[in-house]
Amino acid sequence: MTAAVVPWDNPEPLSGPVGVPLVDLLDRVLATGVVISGDLVIAIAEVPLVRLSLHALLSSVNERVPAPWADGGPL
Repeated sequence: MTAAVVPWDNPEPLSGPVGVPLVDLLDRVLATGVVISGDLVIAIAEVPLVRLSLHALLSSVNERVPAPWADGGPL
């Protein structure tokens, strides 16, 4: 089953659902990897009180790429 290409500059309203199936999106993310990074700062009167930082790497496991740990991993 092939999906029809939807042009982004079409002035007419779109009919029917438009998007990427979740399975295809997950497959692409795990095949190439994705980095998630973000900061959250809680401040009162412009005085920062709490800062939370998130840095995460999501990727699939590949047997051809060795583990970065000498003993095979932290577990």
